[in-house]
Amino acid sequence: MTNDDSTPGGMPRWSAERYARHAAFVPALGSSVVDALAPAEGERILDVGCGDGVLTEIIAASGAHVVGVDQSPAMVRAAVARGLDARVADARRLPFEAEFDAAFSNAALHWIPEIDAVLASVQRALVAGGRFVGELGGHGNVAAIATAIRAVLRARGIETPSPWYFPTEQDFRGRLEEAGFVVRHIVVFARPTALPTGISGWLETFGGTLIDRLPEHERSSVATEVESLLAPALRDSRGEWIADYVRLRFAAHRP
Repeated sequence: MTNDDSTPGGMPRWSAERYARHAAFVPALGSSVVDALAPAEGERILDVGCGDGVLTEIIAASGAHVVGVDQSPAMVRAAVARGLDARVADARRLPFEAEFDAAFSNAALHWIPEIDAVLASVQRALVAGGRFVGELGGHGNVAAIATAIRAVLRARGIETPSPWYFPTEQDFRGRLEEAGFVVRHIVVFARPTALPTGISGWLETFGGTLIDRLPEHERSSVATEVESLLAPALRDSRGEWIADYVRLRFAAHRP
């Protein structure tokens, strides 16, 4: 397995090994989204943005027949290594038509600005009555981190549009409904999240779409400046880093 690969759009160069080292908290916190999905034996379930398959594997353990899709070949290879049915696919153009009883997504949709195309594609993949349960970054997610990165880059003459889509509850509800879903539940909530490898690990894993705009020899100093700016706000009295996460969780179904 190669360590890195590029993905379309604004996504970083994903590495399954790096993700497991710095971001294991993402699937750990997403396990409650699996509980909300309540997968049942024999169901056909689509995992949109399956990553390395940690949560896909939990869903499959219910006895459901799960297909995971992700744009990153490296992450798909890691999921396949778990014995899962995982495929490289663009969530904006899924190759499925009325095939699944449910769709699931955790921490993936906010990487795809063309969210309307994604929601329409997922809706087409579901059978009538099929449910869609997921979680993504909500409005205000990593606001301090993103502001610090932009400030450091702006000082170097680099303007950086956000690579993320972090919607309000009202915005995402409207987009789900426009895609043909009936929304059963939607909520935005703060989730301060401990970073086991600090802000440097977060930047290495998730900040590449912004920091990669720099020449390679400048990236380390930029990361150090960002860390210095954020320490007063995000590092606690014990030296632990707490990211300013905000999440949006939803449950909807195709009528």
